[in-house]
Amino acid sequence: MAANSNPFAATGTWVRCALHAHTTRSDGELSPEELVSHYERADFDVLAITDHWVRTEAHSTDRLLVIPSSELSCLLPGEADGHLLAFGIDEDPLDFVRTAPDLAAASAWVGEHGGVAYLAHPYWTGAPASGLSLGDGVAGLEVYNAGCELEVGRGLSTVHWDDLLERGGRYFGIATDDSHHADFDSDFAWVWARVAERSRAAVLDALATGSFYSSTGPLVHELRVEDGSVEVLCSPCQRVTLCTGRRRGSSVSAGRFGYRYAGEILSEANEEEITHARLEWPAGSLYGRLELVDSYGRKAWTNPLWT
Repeated sequence: MAANSNPFAATGTWVRCALHAHTTRSDGELSPEELVSHYERADFDVLAITDHWVRTEAHSTDRLLVIPSSELSCLLPGEADGHLLAFGIDEDPLDFVRTAPDLAAASAWVGEHGGVAYLAHPYWTGAPASGLSLGDGVAGLEVYNAGCELEVGRGLSTVHWDDLLERGGRYFGIATDDSHHADFDSDFAWVWARVAERSRAAVLDALATGSFYSSTGPLVHELRVEDGSVEVLCSPCQRVTLCTGRRRGSSVSAGRFGYRYAGEILSEANEEEITHARLEWPAGSLYGRLELVDSYGRKAWTNPLWT
């Protein structure tokens, strides 16, 4: 499980990361070189190529840092099929995957080979929303997978995430494309990572420590925690919510039917959009994570902060 990290209180550069994409080396439509060019044109800073069962190498460019990665198959508790993203591994995993590992063995293999592990699309996979166990070797899960959402409406896994957090787990959440058909299912979801330098090691460290937030559109400019409240400055959004557990939290909404629950709007871009809000942190809450929604329905998720 992960250590606490607040990237908004740190120094460094924000880099935009595409962390789940496939090439012709598994079931994607573009070659590795074509995929790199595609994400470079889309103004990304980092691309993790995550072909199934293999480690795909591709050259970085002056604009785009490429991190060879993979998507492993493994058995989840209860013998359910699971997929594990293995970022930055130093060895091809195909022979290992043929052993049909469980989640614990797969995440241990990723760690032994210099990588960082995240559980992919648990809602799409059919993992139980209650009682899922990730273990110590997994840094977090995909809170949002655009490909799964576009195909079958099963891309959002906040229920899985919150259940883990409410049971004391310290796990982070990433948003990804899971692109297979780049002209149709890319540039929908990404991670903004705070890094000290533009390097593979720095990006992997950010993923391991939670020094990032995830988004399908909204930007989080500042996040401050003090005196029992959370203050956030953001791009124009219609709703900002502090999620701290079942029946606990706080939220503010803008517009004609704007709702306030244990929070206040400090500034607005207009009558329909919030740019600065303060939210109360409920007493006794073990963690708090922010969720923002803009006028197009696009979302952003910060990682949890733990008390």
